[in-house]
Amino acid sequence: MREITPPAPNGGMIPDPRVPPEIQGAVQLTTLDKLLSAVYNWGRKRSLWPMAFGLACCAIEMICTAASRFDISRFGMELFRASPRQADLMIVSGTVTKKMVPQIVRLYNQMPEPKYVLAMGACATSGGPFKEGYNVVSGVDKYIPVDVYIPGCPPPADAIWYAITELLQGRIPVLTGDNLTYE
Repeated sequence: MREITPPAPNGGMIPDPRVPPEIQGAVQLTTLDKLLSAVYNWGRKRSLWPMAFGLACCAIEMICTAASRFDISRFGMELFRASPRQADLMIVSGTVTKKMVPQIVRLYNQMPEPKYVLAMGACATSGGPFKEGYNVVSGVDKYIPVDVYIPGCPPPADAIWYAITELLQGRIPVLTGDNLTYE
């Protein structure tokens, strides 16, 4: 077991005897845990794995984001996952009915932590033009927590692309030791 050197009284670290003095300031020793968490964080920041839950016409615009014009594959998202156990991001698009809510909640609960939900379109965010219907849910956020809302009927593919880039830039937690911080 490696002994951890305590900080020196002047705030600097005690020099490690294994590192030659001429390169002491240029070399930092790390543990395997820190290295693995850095690689893990790098991979998570650069590729979300989406699970599409397309229920209506908004799903067509969601498919357009994978086409060559918007190309979400540059973010590592080119394959939509069929299994919730392999997904980080659930994209709910279209009219959510009361009959579909148990399946959406079940799929959300099967996703591993951390997980994100993107509600796209007027129907998924607020019920849309069908919200007065007896079987339509007025927003999926009544049943699962939503991280990003994309308004529109249907929202354009560039709005979806923008929401995904904002999610990648600001909401993905980075593991630092025992707690999570946001970058």
